[in-house]
Amino acid sequence: MKALILAGGKGTRLWPLSRQDKPKQFQKLVSDQTMLQETAHRLLPKLKWQDIFVSTNIQYLAEVKNELPLLPAENIITEPASRERIPAILLFIALKCQQNLEEPILVLPSDHLIKKVDLFREAISYSEKFIKRRGDFILILGAKPNFPDTGLGYIKQGKKLNQSSDFQFNQVDLFKEKPNLKRTKEYLASGDYLWNTAIYIFTPALILKLIKKFVPEQYAFYQRIKKVVKKPNFSVILEKEFLELEKESLEYSVLERYPKVAVVSLEMGWSDVGSWSVLKDCLANPNKNYVKGNHIDIDSKGVMVYGTSERLVATIGVKNLIIAHTDDIILVCDKKHSQKVKQIIEKLEKEKRFDYL
Repeated sequence: MKALILAGGKGTRLWPLSRQDKPKQFQKLVSDQTMLQETAHRLLPKLKWQDIFVSTNIQYLAEVKNELPLLPAENIITEPASRERIPAILLFIALKCQQNLEEPILVLPSDHLIKKVDLFREAISYSEKFIKRRGDFILILGAKPNFPDTGLGYIKQGKKLNQSSDFQFNQVDLFKEKPNLKRTKEYLASGDYLWNTAIYIFTPALILKLIKKFVPEQYAFYQRIKKVVKKPNFSVILEKEFLELEKESLEYSVLERYPKVAVVSLEMGWSDVGSWSVLKDCLANPNKNYVKGNHIDIDSKGVMVYGTSERLVATIGVKNLIIAHTDDIILVCDKKHSQKVKQIIEKLEKEKRFDYL
């Protein structure tokens, strides 16, 4: 099995720490390793370095090489622009999977937290076996939700497909992307829903067949790229083709339209660390303060201060605040509104204040 780590995102909801020049996958958010390093290392020793690949924007090539020195240079796939998961997967298949389109591939984000790494590795092994038996299925790793997060996608579990002593595989009945708070509470109460971790296992042969059926213009891109892989002008053609592509979501375009999608339910301590409030809860009890940097406080609760030692942050009698600072930006945010940080990015873009992005 090969693994493709997707590392080209911007991580806008963790602004101002996550910026265009160094987004969250290249930040040390939860340990002394960056999120990308943690993602790659948790695949070992299940996979070897030669079977691990990283897809990223060309501007991050040097960063990936620096962070993963044992990763073969040819295993870093650079994209000229961000075009979501489908083009990244198609480019990977065109470049690296032509010898065996029936061999399962694991596709996963580069910026997620998984606390129970051994369980994750075991689940990957079982999931690979499932796909080898049921090559007509796409398999998703699902995480049991422990709070009503409105910033995530949810999966409703359907009929049982296969059960081992450790893992239960169910057919997917429904996808729901970022439901409101009332609906997420109902999902948790039902016990039928899982978080979509966006960690997928499938064969290249199947995903090509489905993309050809549901997103034919993307499949046409794959065919054109495959023909010029070894030609001298490949990078020029790739850039031209990539820039002409529309962004396509794998979930909306393929998964929600294909009936044979399965999910395995896991309690692996997963989080996408997608916002400041989620990061705060990953690092500390909700009622306790979490501090990274220079901070002094009187009578505050549930405060997160994330910064450097150079600037002192003083808080008095506040609750559930996020305070994140860099050299040029200070963010102060009510924890319950941390999902709205992305709106600040949009406003900065609209006002052409690009130095702060």
